[in-house]
Amino acid sequence: MKKVIIIGSGIVGATAAYKLAKAGTEVIVIDRTEDGQATNAAAGIICPWLAQRRNKAWYHLAKNGAKLYPQLIDELKTDGESQTGYKKVGAISLFTNEEKLLSAEERLLNRKIDAPEIGTINILKPEETNESFPLVDDSYHSIYVSGAARVDGRALRHALIKGAKKHGATFIDENAELHYKNNRIEGVVFNNKLIKAELVIAAAGAWLKELLQPIGVEINVYPQKAQIIHLELPNTDTRNWPVVMPPNNQYFLTLDSNRIVIGATHEKKAGFDSRITAGGVNEILTKALQIMPRLADSTILETRVGFRPFTQNSLPIIGPIPNIKGLIIANGLGASGLTTGPFVGSQLANIALNKTLDINLEDYHISKAL
Repeated sequence: MKKVIIIGSGIVGATAAYKLAKAGTEVIVIDRTEDGQATNAAAGIICPWLAQRRNKAWYHLAKNGAKLYPQLIDELKTDGESQTGYKKVGAISLFTNEEKLLSAEERLLNRKIDAPEIGTINILKPEETNESFPLVDDSYHSIYVSGAARVDGRALRHALIKGAKKHGATFIDENAELHYKNNRIEGVVFNNKLIKAELVIAAAGAWLKELLQPIGVEINVYPQKAQIIHLELPNTDTRNWPVVMPPNNQYFLTLDSNRIVIGATHEKKAGFDSRITAGGVNEILTKALQIMPRLADSTILETRVGFRPFTQNSLPIIGPIPNIKGLIIANGLGASGLTTGPFVGSQLANIALNKTLDINLEDYHISKAL
């Protein structure tokens, strides 16, 4: 039986562990449960088809990530994990400019040719937009995409970990270091104990730079801090409301129990400062109340902080490090981590299992971040 060690249990590492364990691989996942882990803090919108990013390599990950979700959720349900945090509720993207609205519709129709999971596409008038999500200001037209979904990163991570354990995976709460010898990663060391494996997968998120430095690899991965606010609307059933993509860089989505999530900040120079700051909260609420003034009467429940892993060119890196055997990495998923993470994790599992990949690794070569 092949033995694989995974460092990091965020969305990428947890998915890889689940897929590998289901395939009969001996899997050991090591994670020191650092404050600010991106997956644990995030709630995301699964609707990549509206994105205006022109990078084809990124869109390939995002499109396939959205396509994979229903299959992954069904797998988890078969394993008895029904609390995945995922629900297909559709999305509305808000516009005040008709030209941009029509351009978005055209973009969706073109992308639906090879992404039928986009579903129904409808342009909504302001009153229809408000009926769909009653808190939206009356001035916005919108475009509705039925195939979009929301996901609670924390809930999905827990479901993947529990599913992986059911198939024999072991999870260890420790700080691991790579064991490097003769240009090969032979395993990991923690608490002065060496565990060897045929392959190590580094899915350490924003902490990858710290993990690789002791073996002489300098990688340009940095944390981007995100603060995300959870609100409550008393006596309001928000469970089936669509996710909302406003004209600014925010998002709105609802969870069960009358909860609305708004976010997020994009703090590039905060480092690993996990504090909830007045400036961050002010930025989120100021922007949000311009879009949904009726949120002013909501209750603030909590603010979560996560560190998104970014590369200098904001493009993901996936695969082996040149001249180092026994190690593969995935990083730089940034703000689209919940959309792309399960697909990337499944590709890492395919690499470990010597299966055919659904990506061209050259498009995500690690040299882009060295």
